[in-house]
Amino acid sequence: MTFFEELQKQRWDDHRYYHHNRINQFLHLLSACCFLGSYILVFYYPAAAALVGWLLAMVLRQTGHFFFEPQTYDQVNNATHEYKESIKVGYNLTRKMVLLSIWVLVPVVLYFKVDFFGLFQPFTSFSEFINNMAIIWLFVGLGAIAFRTLHLFKLMGVQTGLVWMSKIITDPFHDIKIYHKSPYYILKGEMYDNMDEWYQDRTFENKA
Repeated sequence: MTFFEELQKQRWDDHRYYHHNRINQFLHLLSACCFLGSYILVFYYPAAAALVGWLLAMVLRQTGHFFFEPQTYDQVNNATHEYKESIKVGYNLTRKMVLLSIWVLVPVVLYFKVDFFGLFQPFTSFSEFINNMAIIWLFVGLGAIAFRTLHLFKLMGVQTGLVWMSKIITDPFHDIKIYHKSPYYILKGEMYDNMDEWYQDRTFENKA
């Protein structure tokens, strides 16, 4: 596959396997808007960008995955949850739990190690604590992307790693594009996407 064909396939697999629930789709829509705000803030206020990215965008996104997305047998794709977890290119639920654990531990470690192992001037106020924590969170996020990209270089090849990194960075734009109608479906009482319109779209033909 070319780079853009593989990008399309990764996006398609991510959607059809992990975004059946309309509330999950709606939370991804909200998360995407927050991430776009974070993308703008990072050039002016990196700490604020990290706070928006983690406390709003990531919390909304992962709430959808952990609490609303069904983890039973997938009748639409004829796949078990275990199978989908095993072929997930990026962060599956297990890897996400590890990443989120690191995220939660950062403020705890910083509280007891006020200079964070010599990387910061010791904080003397709550605002300085929040600023230092946010900067560490920013690097945790960037490090998570870099780590998985390099890991994919080894597991599946350089192109797959670069495709996944590109997908992650552009996901907010793509999520807004494909999930902007999710509030409409929720108001109609349609809680699950049966993927019919996606499977009928020739754009995704032979991508399964």
